Amino acid sequence: MKVEKTVIALGFFDGVHRGHGALLRKAAERAGELGAVPAVFTFDRSPREFVTGTPVPLLNSNDDRRDIIRRVYGIERVIFARFDQAMMTMGWEDYIQMLVRDYGAVHFVAGHDHRFGHRNEGTVALLQAKCAELGLGCDIIPEVEIEGITVSSTYIRTLVEQGDMERAALFLGHPHCLSQTVQHGKRLGRTIGIPTVNLAVPAHVLTPARGVYITRAFLPDGRSCPGVTNVGTRPTVTDGDTVSVETYLLGFDGDLYGQTVRLDFHRRLRGEVKFPSLEALRQEILRNVAETESYFAGE
Repeated sequence: MKVEKTVIALGFFDGVHRGHGALLRKAAERAGELGAVPAVFTFDRSPREFVTGTPVPLLNSNDDRRDIIRRVYGIERVIFARFDQAMMTMGWEDYIQMLVRDYGAVHFVAGHDHRFGHRNEGTVALLQAKCAELGLGCDIIPEVEIEGITVSSTYIRTLVEQGDMERAALFLGHPHCLSQTVQHGKRLGRTIGIPTVNLAVPAHVLTPARGVYITRAFLPDGRSCPGVTNVGTRPTVTDGDTVSVETYLLGFDGDLYGQTVRLDFHRRLRGEVKFPSLEALRQEILRNVAETESYFAGE
């Protein structure tokens, strides 16, 4: 069976930040020139976590990585390869040959520090040399800097952990997001007239700093609503330590249980606070609603 020609962007793409964006734009550009399909080749889990056994909290789930690549950069073909023992021990030359044979690669795009193959022995210099030998094209993208800081997933993770969503968006090139299926909560919000939709942060995905955020929710029917989102344990109403993500959707009246919602985080308003009463909590949420309405008023 004939495999269609592809231009493949290589990397893990956690967060799909502006540095990754430079690769993706170049891959799309080269694909247009070559009459090929732009594609991303990545892994279903962190290779570092698989090799070391130490959990690596990521900015996004696989579903969100795929969605950002498609939604922001227009690349529909996103290949998630299983990172297992066979992939870990594959030699760097065999890795390139596999991409050519199985995925039709005629051109590669990689970042300046990309490593691949067993023990990370593959370098961009070796990639360029092998491509020249095989008659393939290759672009190496230099690092991208903002305000003298190299754009990296590691740096952006620190921003999300601190709740600095505006600076995170500057380096990502889009708001930090979380997409999940709406779950049943305790419905305590309804008792104070402020019903919420409840999401859980997936395993291996970084939880933003606890607190209240201005967000925008994207609904399954294509609509979007401003939201006030609490990330935390809800200390006013429970003594538990389970972290949840609860969002009050402004102007929405409906049932989203069992449906997938994407939350874009725009600004952290405050840390999580234990209020003396439910009424005090309600009044604070109403203040946060007003702040959210003001934030989006210019749109």
